Amino acid sequence: MNDSRKFFLILFIIFIILPAANQAFQLKKRTPKDLPPVYRKWLEEEVVYIITPREKEVFLQLETDRERDLFIEGFWKQRDPDPSTPENEFKKEHYRRIEYANKNFGRDTPGPGWRTDMGRIYIILGEPKTIEAFENLSECYPVVVWFYDGMIRYGLPNSFYIVFFKEGGAGEYKLYSPIRFGPQHLLTHYYGDMSDYEKAYRQLYEVNPLLAEVSLNLIPGEAQVIAPSIASEVLIASKIPAVPHEMVKPTWAEKLLAYKDIIEVEYSTNFIDCDSQANIIYDPSGIFFVHYLLEPKRLTIEQSGSRYFTQLEVNGIITDEKGQTIYQYERQAPIELTAERLASIKTKLFSFQDVFPLVAGKYRFHVILKNIVSKEFTSFETEITIPEVKSPYITPLLLAHRVERNSKYQGSVKPYLINDIQLVPSPRNDFTRNDKLFVFSQILNLTPSQRESWFVEYAIANEKGAVSALLKEIKSYDNWPNILEEFSLQDLPPDFYRLRVRLLNERKEEIMFRESRFYLSAATLLPRPWVMSFPYPRAIDPFFSNIMGNQFLKKNNLNQARIYLEKAYSQEPAQVKYALDYASFLLNEKEYARAKQIGLPFLATENRKHFLSLLGRACQGLGEYAEAIVYYQEYLSHFGTNLPILNSLGECYYRSGNEEEAMKIWKKSLEIDPNQKDLKKLIDSIKLKNEKSP
Repeated sequence: MNDSRKFFLILFIIFIILPAANQAFQLKKRTPKDLPPVYRKWLEEEVVYIITPREKEVFLQLETDRERDLFIEGFWKQRDPDPSTPENEFKKEHYRRIEYANKNFGRDTPGPGWRTDMGRIYIILGEPKTIEAFENLSECYPVVVWFYDGMIRYGLPNSFYIVFFKEGGAGEYKLYSPIRFGPQHLLTHYYGDMSDYEKAYRQLYEVNPLLAEVSLNLIPGEAQVIAPSIASEVLIASKIPAVPHEMVKPTWAEKLLAYKDIIEVEYSTNFIDCDSQANIIYDPSGIFFVHYLLEPKRLTIEQSGSRYFTQLEVNGIITDEKGQTIYQYERQAPIELTAERLASIKTKLFSFQDVFPLVAGKYRFHVILKNIVSKEFTSFETEITIPEVKSPYITPLLLAHRVERNSKYQGSVKPYLINDIQLVPSPRNDFTRNDKLFVFSQILNLTPSQRESWFVEYAIANEKGAVSALLKEIKSYDNWPNILEEFSLQDLPPDFYRLRVRLLNERKEEIMFRESRFYLSAATLLPRPWVMSFPYPRAIDPFFSNIMGNQFLKKNNLNQARIYLEKAYSQEPAQVKYALDYASFLLNEKEYARAKQIGLPFLATENRKHFLSLLGRACQGLGEYAEAIVYYQEYLSHFGTNLPILNSLGECYYRSGNEEEAMKIWKKSLEIDPNQKDLKKLIDSIKLKNEKSP
């Protein structure tokens, strides 16, 4: 399948088949009992403690064993701590834990060790740092205390205990809960009130101080109150079971479900999560541009000798509210690095940034970024609105943690470049107190008097209320319509904040406002990416006029389509794409003579073959059938069989009086595709007419 057909297939499935598949997902619920035995065992025994609820939902939704095998492959890949090595250390350790649990736990139960409380905790948390067993004390039932530390990265306390005991002195070891049981249940002889924790604690303390402490509180260092610890209950009931879920985001599984039919097999299990954003920026030429970025969590760079490289492919599509494609594109982004450059960016994030023009309307933007070399992919989709500005208007806010002067590309269209100011945003809107908060927006469609007398107000607030405010006259901004304001964050405490920007009239009445949220971190440094982006020509370049002309054409706005397509062609009449697009538009408008005039000069160039079909249609429309036949025949000799061209060739022969040749061509067309009802009717009508003729 060639690249263009594959791309169209991807788009068709994303926007036609995928919504139906998602609807089916909502309607049809499966259970593990519906799975073949090997996959049911994998789900309910091998990964039962580490699979996330969303991953389980997706796995149950898969239709075939091939899809399930792909899912399982992706499941382990997402947890591989070092994908650069052939061995998956996480998977190896997980199955070691299962084997250990089966060998060492569950001896007092008929089931396997992995099913026991000890087996479950061991599989989730691994080897305890210390184990203390109290199994031969006459005053209490058998108790085993495990101690863990160093797991704060999983949202657990820095150190904690896990306690197991044999309730009533027999059976398997059960997970002990201070709230559910209490020290009373550890003592073999306790005759007091079962709600009297203090008495039971004192009695157990005489047996062993550690047992007494952990009987009420599993977390060292908490305030000593002789009552069961609620935090301990939260630890064992929710935090520990959630530890495996902290290791991976289930987004990868959702993407596998979405893309399993459209992404090549080698990509399907290699989804990488990403942060992303899209911003709308108005250019003085009158064009709105969509600036966007993707920051995948990982970028794999390959090595060949002293060469470090990879190849990115970006496919984007814009659809309107009816699902119709308005614009689509493909970008190739090769990356080649020196050893020194690789060393300087190795620990940094990677940000791919791009930009394209878009005409007014409401859209869905979807982009897929693929690493061709490593077979990894990520994706991003969002809603986009390009306004038809007819009244005072503030564009959505864009927050940046840094701005740079970039005179090298001044005048070019480049992601997040405004004149010679390069904005450096983060899709997470995260800042440190050492950063500046740069707020960019644009105020459009003001009259000269409004620009002189109106105001813009900034207000920063957290949950407690306003922390900063600024009121400025709009006329104080020089680079109209761009508004760039800078705020110091030095005196603000780490927190989540809301920024509101209001447009006020001369009486300070609100006309419109925009809001954005940002996070101020306690860290002194945050990870910032290295950026890959490409500069494009100036906004007035025919490159953009051609794109917008085709977008207007897709929206059936023929007047605007004509203006922009003609503009692109008139600026560069020798450019094949501009000439083809404009001439094709003219053909559809039945302006055959003008279309032919545009195509004829290309017959003397190496691009001759690209205009044969167009010239054939133009000549056919003008009634110049003999000339059209020449172009159609040459087209077929270059490109092979094409039914519409073949049928048009037959019509030209028929119109020029050569009915015999026309019938031969049409019969050949029917041999290729017998389901052409209209062509059959035409042939039958000609035969009937000939039979009636004397």
